[in-house]
Amino acid sequence: MSGPRPAAEADRAAPPPRDTATDVVRWAAFSCLLVPVVLLGYGASLAGAAGTALGLATVTGACRVLLRQSERGAARLAAEDRAPHRGRHHRTGTGSHRGGRHTGGDTPVG
Repeated sequence: MSGPRPAAEADRAAPPPRDTATDVVRWAAFSCLLVPVVLLGYGASLAGAAGTALGLATVTGACRVLLRQSERGAARLAAEDRAPHRGRHHRTGTGSHRGGRHTGGDTPVG
């Protein structure tokens, strides 16, 4: 069938949005497990592999926190872009009542 699809069908066909930060953290956690196993396989000491795992887990945790903060900040900016900003006193004009000095114009000089 060609032509536009009904809206309900289009909504069902769209995949849910992916949480990329979660994907990154999952791969990092996987590497936190895989790297020490590889190190042990190549003859590194158990203490060295454990230290590497601890270091990778620490870095992964810090990156997870930073990714979540970044996502919250991006969501906040997107929400601000959608909401109209009306200024301090809720005026929508472009400067006709902004105060300050007026230069020239039709004010009589006396």
